[in-house]
Amino acid sequence: MPLTPRERVLAVLAHETPDRVPIFIGADLTTGILSQAYLNLKTYLGLEPTIEAYLYDWPELGAPRMEEVVLERLHSDVRGIQDRFPASTYQRNRGRPPGSPYWDDWGVGQTEIAPDFFYPSIHPLAQAQTPEDIVSYPHWPDMDDPSRYAHLSAEASQLARDNYYAIVAAPWLIAPLERACQLQGMETFLVNLVERPDFAQALLEKIKSVCLTHLGHFLAALGENVDILILGDDLGAQNGPLISPRLYRRILKPIHAEIIAFAKAHSPAKIFFHSDGDVSAFLDDFVEIGVDILNPIQTSAGQMGNLGDLKRRYGRNLIFCGGIDTQTVLSAGQPNEVRQEVKRVIEILGENGGYLLAAVHSITNEVPPQNIMAMIEAALEFGRYG
Repeated sequence: MPLTPRERVLAVLAHETPDRVPIFIGADLTTGILSQAYLNLKTYLGLEPTIEAYLYDWPELGAPRMEEVVLERLHSDVRGIQDRFPASTYQRNRGRPPGSPYWDDWGVGQTEIAPDFFYPSIHPLAQAQTPEDIVSYPHWPDMDDPSRYAHLSAEASQLARDNYYAIVAAPWLIAPLERACQLQGMETFLVNLVERPDFAQALLEKIKSVCLTHLGHFLAALGENVDILILGDDLGAQNGPLISPRLYRRILKPIHAEIIAFAKAHSPAKIFFHSDGDVSAFLDDFVEIGVDILNPIQTSAGQMGNLGDLKRRYGRNLIFCGGIDTQTVLSAGQPNEVRQEVKRVIEILGENGGYLLAAVHSITNEVPPQNIMAMIEAALEFGRYG
């Protein structure tokens, strides 16, 4: 008998073989579709090309909150729940002059570097070098603000009552390294990690404390009504790690371990860890600190393309989510090429279960709708077990 979508996902999370490979799309930014690709897809599906709402109620993020009719057409086995920014952040930004920066709740300025594409490029702690600079920073976000979490309990409870889709919780950016790079600028903070390690560690510890307060309220609102929790930090570059494994283990790994331990102590959710690029050097560390699901398996980045080795070495400990290349296959390939890539990835990562099919990060605006549907149709065709 076919499984329900939630049963299908839970089977994979238990390292069991489901009826077919689950399709993991639309839960958050990392598994979503950017705005223009989404509008093109809706047109292709014969739906009105409109966007009803955005993830995190944040239009500048450029990622729609996908409508139920679209999720159903894509056979998504998951449904996402996201928090919000505080009401004051929305009020401030909705009244700002057109074209001016979007200021997030951490005091980081997001500038429009291309039409409707915003990027964190105003770094309020760029000059900070001492612990006193951290203490005196006036814009640490108030994670106790109830407007962030007021909607979560009702949404999660409804999904739990329906008991049909797997519930995926996606708090916005519980990612200490990425936060530090936004606050200081990537180059500045990476230099500080090496030249001012005491300052860098103090900044990461402060970010961690804010994130734990955030996560505590978020998980309390969900209670038991959650299957997967999305965390992460971008640790990989195109051809290797962004920071050395030794530096990671000394400074950042303990912070990730504490966040994951906190989540597991306060939630039944499996930990989904998103880290772009070639993160092969960190996989043993991820297993050690309790990561359950690895995403996005960026096959175009260094050793992450060696799927057979990944499955052989880590398939007993990690569930793989992603692997369908967005950089070239989905964006520039023909539908038949997409189908063949989906078939290849499923045959390797999906052997005996342990795989959730998803694109590598967001489906970008260049991806044609024919390729999105080719990915889904191939997953349904080639992803069946037995």
